[in-house]
Amino acid sequence: MVIEFSEVRDILQPLCESLDGKSSMRRDGRDEWNSKVREYLDKRNELNSRVKELIIEVQTQKAVRDEVNLKVRDLKDVRAERSDHLKDIREKLRAKLEEQKQQDDAQQRKRDKRPSAGRIKMDMERLEKRYETGGFPGNKEREYHKKMKHLSNALKEASKSGDEGNIRYLKDAVRDAERLQEDAHKTVEKAVRKAQEAHDLMVELSEEVDRLRGKANSAHLGLTNSKQEADTLHSQYIVSLRCVHSIQDMMKAMDSREKRNEEAGDIEKLEVADLMSKLMAGGTLSTEELMALRRN
Repeated sequence: MVIEFSEVRDILQPLCESLDGKSSMRRDGRDEWNSKVREYLDKRNELNSRVKELIIEVQTQKAVRDEVNLKVRDLKDVRAERSDHLKDIREKLRAKLEEQKQQDDAQQRKRDKRPSAGRIKMDMERLEKRYETGGFPGNKEREYHKKMKHLSNALKEASKSGDEGNIRYLKDAVRDAERLQEDAHKTVEKAVRKAQEAHDLMVELSEEVDRLRGKANSAHLGLTNSKQEADTLHSQYIVSLRCVHSIQDMMKAMDSREKRNEEAGDIEKLEVADLMSKLMAGGTLSTEELMALRRN
């Protein structure tokens, strides 16, 4: 069975057009997926860059937290020392107050009538004025000095203060120790808050790192899937393109073959006409010419 070129062309032409359309669709689909690949790639890279920045910040906050925690330990030691000192001073004050109370009770029991420092000063002023006005003639001057010395010793005893066992000193020491202990406590609390803030920020940043890392992984998965789709469509596009080119080459070959056949037919018809004219004119044909005329 012989199939004409026209019949083959009728089969190949629609097939070529169909493949060409599919090829265009696959090319467009490939380009769309490649655009998605670019989007996913940019998104993944951006997220990974942000993750790196946050990880550095997490490490910074961790260093701050650890450094402050070391400082907190030292400050707690200082606070403990001041608390112990305050406790010691308070115990001394309580002991002194108890001692003073016992002394006061003893003095009360003995009905100690010793004059106050102010009363002694008044007596000294009165004695001195008497001495200046001649109240102690030469033979009694020694008596004046003896009385002044006695009053001076009594004044010193009445106004005696300033040693560490003194109640006023201990009260002042307690107040100072309380202030120092309170300052140390506030410093510890401030450092603890700073360490906690650094820790909370570190945790928050770590959670954000995990969240962004998850989004980056999703973007990477989208990138991988998109690239696979783009590669599949590209392969199909190349196959379709090759098929189209092959069909076009086949039809070009048939067109060229038909053209050559038509040209050969025209030449043979021209040769027969010439031979017939030669015979009609009474000419003689050669053996080859006769064979050519017979073939036609």
